[in-house]
Amino acid sequence: MFQPYLGPESTGAHDTMFDAKNLLDQFLGGAAPQQPPGAPRGGGLNDMLGQLSGGLAGGFGGGALAGGLAALLLGSKQGRRIAGNVLQYGGMAVVGALAYRAYQNWQAGRAAMPGAQPAQPVFLPPPGDTPFAPADANDQQALARHLLRAMIAAAKADGHIDEKERAAIFAEMQKLPLGADARAFVMEELRKPLDIDAVARAARTPEEAASIYTASLLAVDVDNAAERGYLAMLAARLKLDDALVQHLHATVEAASVPQPAPAA
Repeated sequence: MFQPYLGPESTGAHDTMFDAKNLLDQFLGGAAPQQPPGAPRGGGLNDMLGQLSGGLAGGFGGGALAGGLAALLLGSKQGRRIAGNVLQYGGMAVVGALAYRAYQNWQAGRAAMPGAQPAQPVFLPPPGDTPFAPADANDQQALARHLLRAMIAAAKADGHIDEKERAAIFAEMQKLPLGADARAFVMEELRKPLDIDAVARAARTPEEAASIYTASLLAVDVDNAAERGYLAMLAARLKLDDALVQHLHATVEAASVPQPAPAA
């Protein structure tokens, strides 16, 4: 039976000093508005994960900077390019739309069959005022912090973010439209030891547990053994049903196109 965590959300000094929902949009923004030719490109997971150009070791150039925070954290990992209509939504709703679809299919007892999904799937936004899309502003901020921590922890799961790369990430973050408190939050999370239990304890409902797992899944390379192991442990800590985990993987796979790893 799911046991929600009822303790304090965090002791982080920056939790209430920045807009976590806006920061999550920097990770997983909706479709970027049209820009004049030559203008800097905006956010959006399509840009963030699909435009890596050599990762941290190969130089940021325009690709990682255009790609935003997700590209900086992923470095030279394989990314995902989201297909279909899901990028019409903001950062929290991207995760919510994917988790909600998987949760619906799981509750309906359907089989998880990613190969049977249409090439351009249509995802509905999650219903408002649910754990997938809370209406209360404080609940939105709390969920956004949980998803951010989950993504950052997943990005660290293979141990590729060392002190040198943290310094490079910080330097590039200075060029993004982020406040000092948002940057401090990201760096604080990067410096923390990987704590899978802390990520899992944040889940207050089964739906939020599914969202946290979805956010984590978007930030890993499933072909990496260490990261597959991390996901397996996270699913166990979140007390997710095995069939629901299969649906979460199938839904993310159906909504994304794997990107080749950047050349060394």
